[in-house]
Amino acid sequence: MEPSSVQGVIVVTGAAGGLGSCIAAEIASSPQLAATYRGIYAVRNPSQTTALSYALDQGRQRTTPHPHEIVSLDLEQFDSVRALATDLNQRVATGNIPRIRALVLSAGYLELENQRWLGNGLDATWTVNYLSQWLLTLLLLQSMDRENGRIVVLGSHTHEGELQQRLDRDPLLNNVAILGVDPGWMATAISRRHPMYSVVSVVMPWVASFLSWMQPSGMYRTPGRSAKDVVAAMFDIGWINGASPKGMYFKGAVRAEVSGEAQDVEKRRMVWKGSVKYAGLQHDDTLLLHWK
Repeated sequence: MEPSSVQGVIVVTGAAGGLGSCIAAEIASSPQLAATYRGIYAVRNPSQTTALSYALDQGRQRTTPHPHEIVSLDLEQFDSVRALATDLNQRVATGNIPRIRALVLSAGYLELENQRWLGNGLDATWTVNYLSQWLLTLLLLQSMDRENGRIVVLGSHTHEGELQQRLDRDPLLNNVAILGVDPGWMATAISRRHPMYSVVSVVMPWVASFLSWMQPSGMYRTPGRSAKDVVAAMFDIGWINGASPKGMYFKGAVRAEVSGEAQDVEKRRMVWKGSVKYAGLQHDDTLLLHWK
C-alpha cells in the first residue's frame, strides 16, 4: 500500500529522454508533488535510464521522498502497451495504487532521412508518436481520476481534440481534461539521426538557453523550460473564463490555436476510425462509451 500522503499517480511515457527526465526532475524536486504523487516513469529500456535516475536522485536529495518506479514500455509493440496498461489497471482496481491524476505522453521518435516499417506493417514514427500512446490512453481511462484527471499530450499544432469531444459526452469520464503542449525545439537526443547532430548537440543548448530566456514560450526552448510548462499543464492551469481548460492547446505557457486540419471534424473522425482499426481496439479494452 502507498504512504498515506500519496493521493494519486503520475504516468509519464518517454521518461528516459531529455524532456521526460526533466519532467521527472520537476516532480521529484517539488516537496508537494513528490510527496503527493507516485511517479510511474515508462521507458523503452529500463537498463538505460542514466538521465532519469540522476534526475530522481537529485530530487530526492533536495526534498521529501518521491515514491516512484521505472517500468518498461516499448511503443513499437502493442503487446507491451497492453501489458503495462493491464498491470496498472489491476493495481488501481485492487487499491494497490491510487487513481491516475495525470498521464503525460512525452515519448517521441524522429526519422529524418529514412522511413522505417514495423513488423505489423505500420510506420514506426506514427506508431510511437501517436498510435501506441493513443492506445495506452484508451486502455488507462478506467484508472483515471474521474474528477481531476488530466492527460497532457506533447506535440505540435496538429494536436486534435477528438478524444476530448468523446470524453465530454461520457457520463463517467466527462471531467477528464486533455491539454496539448508544444514543447518547442529542444536540443535532445530525439535529433540524434540528424546528419549534423554532433554539431547541433553542442551548439543548440547554448542557443536554446539564450532564446528561451529571451522568449520563454518561443520556438526554441530548453528541456527544463518545457518541463515546467508540462507540469503546469498537469496541475496549475485552472479554470479559464469560467470553464475547465479541457481540449486546449498551449505553445509553452501561451494558449494557441491548433491547425485547420486538426479542427476539421471529418478528418478527426477519419483518424479516429483508423486508430481503432490499426490498434485493434475492442469493446472490452476501454471504459470510453463512444469508442468506435
